[in-house]
Amino acid sequence: MQSITSVNIVAFKTIVTKEIRRFMRIWVQTIVPPAVSAVLYMMIFGTLIGSRVGEMDGHQYIDFIVPGIIMMAVITNSYSNSVSSFFSAKFQNHLQEMLIAPVYNWVILAGFVTGGVCRGLAVGALVAAVSLFFTRLPVENPLITITVVVLTATLFSIAGVVNSIFAKSFDDISIIPNFVLTPLTYLGGIFYSIKLLPDFWEGLSFINPVLYMINGFRFGILGSSDISIGWSFMIILIFIALLGSVALYLLNKGVGIKS
Repeated sequence: MQSITSVNIVAFKTIVTKEIRRFMRIWVQTIVPPAVSAVLYMMIFGTLIGSRVGEMDGHQYIDFIVPGIIMMAVITNSYSNSVSSFFSAKFQNHLQEMLIAPVYNWVILAGFVTGGVCRGLAVGALVAAVSLFFTRLPVENPLITITVVVLTATLFSIAGVVNSIFAKSFDDISIIPNFVLTPLTYLGGIFYSIKLLPDFWEGLSFINPVLYMINGFRFGILGSSDISIGWSFMIILIFIALLGSVALYLLNKGVGIKS
């Protein structure tokens, strides 16, 4: 008879494998479109507009925006993968079967989150590869770069799970991305330095958590950013702990799942 530990290890591997196969099976819809969007951003903002902007924070404009474009792809795809997959499992009653199995809830959560992270990193890597056709991508601090992008993908993958727990229809899972995630991302300093903003708007920008993630990633690649790298890590870890606790609590209580 298998021990509870071995059962949970198998369950985690199975969920992650299923999640990876799910988005890789339709890679034309899940992996390629973000890369196409990134090419358009780089062509329009980096090449056409960037030639008129010149430098931003001591870097060529294309170099300045590339880290933000990569991070935007990671955030969007890690979130969308977990929110759609988790809601589908709930809608089709697959999740209920997992919850009554001898599998810890945190293992189920970790499996879905890991799947979202894998998709986010896969898309981020593709966008980074595409960016090499437009500019050289110097990575000043590889460890910081990798750590920030993995933690950010983890955070938004957890956020996707939380969204899907409360969602009652497929329409509900598009509300947060459209009305919360997209504005926060675009106002997170992808295309500009917050130092250019008036004092009021610069101060207001500091309450945007995405600002810390984009600038942390930018620091890892370019070696400079508007935000201290220490603050970036602290904000990301706080939100991971907060949302992770909320997601696990909701799973344990069966909120939005058990009738």
